Amino acid sequence: MSASPLVVDETSPGALSRLWNRDLSAYPRPTARYANLAIVVVTTVVLYYLLYVQYAVATSIMAHYGMTFGYFIMLSVAGNAVGAVASLVAGLADRWGRANMVVYGVLLAAVLVLLLPSAPGRTTYLLMFCALYFIEGIVLVATPALIRDFSPQLGRATAMGSWTMGPVVGSLVVTTVTSATLDTSSWQDELRYAGLTALVVFLVALAGLRELSPRLRDQVMVSLRDRALVEARARGIAAEEQEPTARHWRQMVRPAVLGPAFAISVYLLFYYAAVGNLVIYYSAVYGYTEQRANALGNWYWAASAVALIAGGVLSDRLRVRKPLMVVGGVGSVACTAVFAALTTRQDTGYYTFAWLFVAMGLFSGLTYGPWMAAFTETVERHNPAATATGLAVWGWTLRVVVAVSAAFLPVAVTSVTTVVEHGHEVQAAQKQAGPALAVVAAHQALFAELATHPPGQVPADLQARAVKEVGPADLALVQKAQPQLKVLQQYGTKVQKAADEGPEQWRNWWLVCMGGQIVFLPFAFAMKGRWSPRRAREDAEAHQRAVDREMDRLAQPA
Repeated sequence: MSASPLVVDETSPGALSRLWNRDLSAYPRPTARYANLAIVVVTTVVLYYLLYVQYAVATSIMAHYGMTFGYFIMLSVAGNAVGAVASLVAGLADRWGRANMVVYGVLLAAVLVLLLPSAPGRTTYLLMFCALYFIEGIVLVATPALIRDFSPQLGRATAMGSWTMGPVVGSLVVTTVTSATLDTSSWQDELRYAGLTALVVFLVALAGLRELSPRLRDQVMVSLRDRALVEARARGIAAEEQEPTARHWRQMVRPAVLGPAFAISVYLLFYYAAVGNLVIYYSAVYGYTEQRANALGNWYWAASAVALIAGGVLSDRLRVRKPLMVVGGVGSVACTAVFAALTTRQDTGYYTFAWLFVAMGLFSGLTYGPWMAAFTETVERHNPAATATGLAVWGWTLRVVVAVSAAFLPVAVTSVTTVVEHGHEVQAAQKQAGPALAVVAAHQALFAELATHPPGQVPADLQARAVKEVGPADLALVQKAQPQLKVLQQYGTKVQKAADEGPEQWRNWWLVCMGGQIVFLPFAFAMKGRWSPRRAREDAEAHQRAVDREMDRLAQPA
C-alpha cells in the first residue's frame, strides 16, 4: 500500500479542562487504550461492590431498621425500577459522551453509601437506596459503551468479558470482605469500607479516564489495523452531521435488539437471585450464618470471573460467539436443574454446593462474555453511532425483568417471609429456654393447667402443687424463661411450618430460573455473527482487503 502513515493530533487538553473535556481526537495507542479499559473495569467492580454489599448484610439491616422481609424486597423492586428509568436516560451518552457519567457517577455513589449507615429510618434508607440504583442504571449503560468504543470487534469478547467481571468481581469482593470481617465489624462498617474504596477509584478515574470523540466512536472498527482508516474518515465528518437522538431510538427499539436483551435478562434470573437472596436462602433453608453463606458464594463468583476472561479469549481466538453462548446456556440449564433438585435434600454438604457453584459459574461466564460482544456487534450492524442507545434498551429491559422477578419472589416463596422475620428469634429463644423447655416437657399437664390462668391469678392450691411437683428451682427457671417461651408459643409453630414448606417453594423458584435459561437459547440465532470459525476468518480477511482498497483510494491525489 502506497499511503504514508497519517499524522494524528493527540494533544491533550489542559489539566483543569480535562476534568470535564475528556474527548480524544485520535484512537489511543495500546498503552493508553489498555489503561482506559482497566479504569472502566475497576470502576464497574467498585460500583457493584457498593450496590451488592447491602445484600450480603441483609438480615442485619432488616433487624436494625425493623424492616419486614417484604419491605426489604420492596427496596430491590423500587431500586431496579428506578434503575430502568436511569438506563433510558443513559442513552443520551451517544450525545453527551460516556466518561463523565462514569467518573462523577462513581463519586455520587460513594457518597451515598457512606451516608447510608446514618439514615435515620427505613424510609430515608429506601430513598437513598433508590438514588444509588439510579446512578447504577446510568453507569450500567455508559461503561459497556466505553468498552465497545475502545475494543475492535476482533478483541471485543475479551474486553466485554473483562467488563462483565465488574458485577461478578464486585460480588466476589463483597463475599470475600464480609466473610473475613463480619466477625469483628458491623453492617455499617461494611458499607463504609465499600464507600471509601469507591472514593479512591473515583480519584483514579478523575485523573485518567478518557473517551473517543463522537467522530471516532460512531464508526465500526473490526480490528486495530482499521485505525488509520477510522481516523481518516473522522476528519471528514462534521459535528453537525450527527444523527438526531430520536432516530437512534427508532433504530434500536426493534425485535432484533429487544429479543436478545430480554433473553439475557431472563437467563440472568439465577444470577440476580444469587446476588439478592443467597444469604437469605441458605439462612432459611440450611441455617447458615451470613458469613458462611457469603463464603459459599465465593466459589460461584470466582469461577464466573475466570470463565468470563477464558470464554472471551476463546471467542476472539475462534472469531465466533454463538457456539460458546449455546454451550454455556445448555450447561447452565443442566447445573440449575441439579441445584433445584438438591434444594429438598437437607443433608447436602457444603462442598457439594461449592463444586456445583464452580460449574454454574464456569458456564455462566462462558455465556455472558461472548453474548455482550455479540450484542454490541448486533447494535453496530444497525447503527454504530447509536451504541449507547442500544445498550440503554438492554439496560432498561434487564432492570424491568429483575424488578418483576424480585416482586414475585415472596409470592412464589411464601415461607421465606416468616423464616427471615422470626426464624433467628425463634432459634435464639429455643437456645436460651432450653433447660426451661425440658422442665415444661416433663410436666406438660401441669403447665397446661397453669397456662389457663392469667399471670398473678393462679389459685393458691395450684401454685402449691406446682412448687411441690416441679420444685422451687425449676419453677423459677421456667418463670425466668417466660419471654422466650412466649416467643416460641407465638411464632414457633409458624416458623416450623414455613421451614417445612420452604425447600419445595425454593425449588420451584430455581426451576423458574432454569426456564429463563431455556428461553435464552433460541435467541442466540437472532444475533450477528458466524457459527463457523472458518467462515468468520474469511469475513475478517475480506474486510481487511476492503480497508486496504479504501486507504489506497484516500492516499491518491484528489
